[in-house]
Amino acid sequence: MKVLYIGGTGTISSSCVAESVRQGQDVHVLNRGRTAGRRPLPAGVTTIEGDVQDPESMRRALDGTTFDSVVNFLSFGSKDASAAVELLEGRTNQYIHISSASIYHKPVRQVPFVESTTRRNPYLAYAREKIAAEDVLRHAYEEREFPVTIVRPSHTYDDAHPPLPGDWTAWDRIVRGDELVVPGDGTSLWTLTHASDLAVGLVGLIGNWQAVGEDFHITSNEALSWNEIYDIIGRTAGTPARLLHLPSELLPVVAPDWFWSDLIVGDLQHSAVFDNTKIKRFVPSFQPKVTWSEGVRRLLSWRSAHLEETRPDAETDAVLARLVEGHRLAAAALAPLAP
Repeated sequence: MKVLYIGGTGTISSSCVAESVRQGQDVHVLNRGRTAGRRPLPAGVTTIEGDVQDPESMRRALDGTTFDSVVNFLSFGSKDASAAVELLEGRTNQYIHISSASIYHKPVRQVPFVESTTRRNPYLAYAREKIAAEDVLRHAYEEREFPVTIVRPSHTYDDAHPPLPGDWTAWDRIVRGDELVVPGDGTSLWTLTHASDLAVGLVGLIGNWQAVGEDFHITSNEALSWNEIYDIIGRTAGTPARLLHLPSELLPVVAPDWFWSDLIVGDLQHSAVFDNTKIKRFVPSFQPKVTWSEGVRRLLSWRSAHLEETRPDAETDAVLARLVEGHRLAAAALAPLAP
């Protein structure tokens, strides 16, 4: 199989590239040539330089090439999807579009999510853009037989990237014994997936011609409360997590400038539990192995070996401290109402 990854060095895509190489595929990676040292490409990968924001650059980069499958990690909205159809029609037998499980109906009406769950998220612009992109690709498949397969990751991490609002800074607050705010009461259920597990499912779809025209989410089978997610970090690090709780709707009030505020309101505050029957039917080898407890140990080991890259960010730490102060002020405001 000759496969092209557009992207290829991110949290998810780098694991998929590595899995494709492991399975003996002829792997090509197209990006701007600014490969991060954190996730170097495996030996044997062919690199192609191009800028997805520059259509002419992409046409030059792919001139005269064809691929059995193209996997695009750098497509977000309808404009990107339309450009991919125009660029890749006739160049590939399968186009794997990376969407997002954040598109499923919010607020949640029924769990677990299945691929036919209604797509609606009025709270998160990112999810609405992903829905629009899917609509373009679905129309291209139905009207032009454009060979699309849609993949919807949920919250996915690897050994170098903790899946926490605040990233390594939030992790650092836990292990140093500082308080950390958890949105809501911390009991909503959430699914975390290690990128190496997701990669088995995604690579199993490459060249799986029955998957053309289909959509899949690929996640772990493990659902944990946010309190458990943080508690497991504390247990593993030997420092009990000191958790406070604040209604999610107050995050944009206290931290309107924080990247994670909209994501929490539009996605992370809701329960996310998935039925993976479909991906297991199409890719029998997909059997997630990395539990969150194991994932935390791997993250802790990676952090120990990369202290400079995992130091807390002062600006993020200030936002997290502001949320702690917001909790204190909210509690003080409510105290006079007690009988």
